[in-house]
Amino acid sequence: MAEEKIVKKIATRESYGNSLKELAEEFPNLVVLDADLAAATKTGIFKKAYPDRHIDCGIAEANMVGIAAGLAASGKIPFVSSFAMFAAGRAFEQVRNSVGYPHLNVKIGATHAGISVGEDGATHQCNEDIALMRTIPGMVVMCPSDDVEARAAVRAAIEHEGPVYIRFGRAAVPVINDTPDYHFEIGKGTVVKEGTDVTIVATGICVDAALGAAELLAADGINAEVVNICTIKPLDEELIVASAKKTGKVVTVEEHSIIGGLGSAVCDALCKNYPTPVCKIGMQDVFGESGSAAALIEKYGLDAKGVYKTVKEFCK
Repeated sequence: MAEEKIVKKIATRESYGNSLKELAEEFPNLVVLDADLAAATKTGIFKKAYPDRHIDCGIAEANMVGIAAGLAASGKIPFVSSFAMFAAGRAFEQVRNSVGYPHLNVKIGATHAGISVGEDGATHQCNEDIALMRTIPGMVVMCPSDDVEARAAVRAAIEHEGPVYIRFGRAAVPVINDTPDYHFEIGKGTVVKEGTDVTIVATGICVDAALGAAELLAADGINAEVVNICTIKPLDEELIVASAKKTGKVVTVEEHSIIGGLGSAVCDALCKNYPTPVCKIGMQDVFGESGSAAALIEKYGLDAKGVYKTVKEFCK
């Protein structure tokens, strides 16, 4: 009997906290702000190592963004940390007017995004944050798929001059980018599996589901290409168009509303450059509900089997 492969799983919010601590010495201007959620967002890891460079702003996200704007204007590189629902939702006006409009060097680390927040329910399951952040001029929007990509995204955000929004998850997810040739660059996607029959463009935790779906599709004779898009804005239009030209069909997969997120960005790019049939997998204009992360991911068709079924139907 063949040995079962052990898959390492790490929550990208853990990657976020660890990266901040590891990069602090290299970037002495790096400061971290949180909204009384250091334990949950994992900024507590940074706080323990660098207490003089950490500010707990209390449960006041709008004020926290304002403080970060002031710090950025004085030469610091502030990371604002809270749940996505509050970082993107509650503080949207401040992010837009105090950070986006003056194009300040503020980074937003938004954890607990999407329905995999699970039992916290619809009020905390932010499936609208990518749509909100994409609309702010000059804002870079990233959604890493695993520990490797999350760490790379944090470093890239620090090195980038200007506002950045990075989306992190609550649940532990498989490490899929731990390869010698892995390279990260803002605005660049990667083909993680070559294919000829259909392109599956995925982001965040859905990249692993897309790879699983591709395996199931292969058994049915459908050769799917899987594209990992970490940077949703600016989008790697060249890569997406090239893949669409090869396969003729595109499916997008995201743990986010199908309105305004990755699917919408891909449709915009294809409509402009190479009109192609597109199927969007994600939250279909509904709120989430309470339940385990795994149960919710399955119910809303975002696991490998759910993606497989939708793609197979789309390919008929």
